[in-house]
Amino acid sequence: MTTRASAGRPAPEKPFVPSLVPAAPDAQLLRDLTGEAGKLLVAHPELASPRTWIDLWNLFLHRNQSLELDDFGWDETAAKVWEPLFDFLYRVWWRVTLTGVENVPNEGRALLVINHSGVLPWDGAMVKHGIAHEHPARRKARMLALDMFTTLPFLQPWLRQLGEVRACPENGERLLERDELVAVFPEGVKGVGKYFRDRYRVARFGRGGFVRLALKTRSPIVPVSVVGAEEIYPMLLNLAFVGRPLGFPYFPVTPTFPLLGPLGLVPAPTKWWIDVGAPIDAGLDPAYAERPMIVNEVTDLVRSTIQRMIDSRLARRGNVFTGE
Repeated sequence: MTTRASAGRPAPEKPFVPSLVPAAPDAQLLRDLTGEAGKLLVAHPELASPRTWIDLWNLFLHRNQSLELDDFGWDETAAKVWEPLFDFLYRVWWRVTLTGVENVPNEGRALLVINHSGVLPWDGAMVKHGIAHEHPARRKARMLALDMFTTLPFLQPWLRQLGEVRACPENGERLLERDELVAVFPEGVKGVGKYFRDRYRVARFGRGGFVRLALKTRSPIVPVSVVGAEEIYPMLLNLAFVGRPLGFPYFPVTPTFPLLGPLGLVPAPTKWWIDVGAPIDAGLDPAYAERPMIVNEVTDLVRSTIQRMIDSRLARRGNVFTGE
């Protein structure tokens, strides 16, 4: 129904778009304001809208990202941007030697169980990078990251783009049911935030949640040991009262941090070894996941296996920095 007030009012030919640039841009004015870039606005006056410039700016900021994400937010295009950094750390900075990679199945589900160390989770990044580049099937592992890393505003988006997932049984089960390769760190905060004097002593594996996960999904458990990461940030003190307000369960004091500020976050160039052990197939009924005695027995078996692998590598390791 047309009202009397609007009957005599001509309908606009096109919707109004607010802009600081005149609707009919003058070529000389735009060149004076924007230089040679003004030619683009003369040829395409539709770009004069501030909304368009905001969209173009957002596209520029996210130019290395794609719209093809999985249900956990993994962006393969964005993850590739960080490949040169991880490759430099793997091959040049830490000179990682990866052994036993053939123990990782070429296909199907498997649960990698890794000892945690190093204050920051560089160990997981190096395990993932090594398998992706040295495994015959170039498999991509999905890391179940601690809450302390996945809830930090500045770190959570980056980890999500890299394919890392918040550590919880539901997420692990979803990934394994899709026959993916999943990695867990049962030591949790106790492992990554341990004192230097406790290096290479595998901490308690919690309540065996990873074993229940493996039993429920009938996934083989692949033990993985990392040697060399304990020395990259030797933690001498833990000022937890400083870290808690910032969302960290610990605040490390190392020989270089916080004394040197941001430079103290540069890890020491130690020599690393990553050893992958033979799969441990629990081979039990998924109902056994609710049997505490069985869960504890398998948990102790995996923990002792990783500790033996670490001790064996330490006995053969030479200098911390050269390995000779």
